[in-house]
Amino acid sequence: MKQAAILNSGSGAWAFESLAQSLSHAFGVPIVSEPAKRNFLLAWDGTEPPEGECFVPYGAIQCANDKRQIAEVFKSFGVPCTATFLFKDSELEPFLRRESARQWLLKYPISCGGAGHRFIQAGDTIPTDWPRPLVVQEFIALPRPEVFRFYSVAGVLFGWNVRRFPATTENPSPFVAHARGAHYELAGTAPPRAVRCARRALEATGLWQSWGCVDMVPSPDGRWLALEVGTDGLWSHIDRDLKLPQIEQEIETRLARAFKAWCERA
Repeated sequence: MKQAAILNSGSGAWAFESLAQSLSHAFGVPIVSEPAKRNFLLAWDGTEPPEGECFVPYGAIQCANDKRQIAEVFKSFGVPCTATFLFKDSELEPFLRRESARQWLLKYPISCGGAGHRFIQAGDTIPTDWPRPLVVQEFIALPRPEVFRFYSVAGVLFGWNVRRFPATTENPSPFVAHARGAHYELAGTAPPRAVRCARRALEATGLWQSWGCVDMVPSPDGRWLALEVGTDGLWSHIDRDLKLPQIEQEIETRLARAFKAWCERA
């Protein structure tokens, strides 16, 4: 068993090839298909966690990849977040009729970049193959669609930015995703409430001491609300194509330093 490596194995490995190469170069460790003693996990087909240790805990990676788990954890730990509910089919229609004054999204639980999300209202039909329970989240309309993001490596927040569509975009999507044409911009100094919200979200989901990001929006009453968290591995990875060189470099530098320090621990 090798001491430390980038673990990229199985049917999903192709999707992480570029990131695996970049991490391997930055960390100075090989890419392997079988677990090492210390792993930066990307792709893995096993039904159980890989042998050895993972820099980002396996359970935290699973949580970050499933919006149902994120919703449950946020609720359990009191993370300030947009109103989010997990429903059985029989519970959805009465709720939507009762809360018709607000806008609601049906979120595809294992997607990223807003893929599959849709607005929902009473009377709408849910596809039979949609994963259950149903994730229903309040949509907070902002004057300009935008989502703010923080990154964290080894317990340090950095890289405060905002994702939005160019001002010239006609009819921008309410789902502010890079894949839909949104771009990243520096956002200045993060408000203290945003800092507290980000840390609590990352701590709750088990990402604070390793590597993760959190997406947030401001609420009309001045609070900051977490939408979801992200990390690398299994089904998705954190976007590095920011066109913000200072943040891109900081992500690589902080990750490499933290991974090496983690590997050197007894």
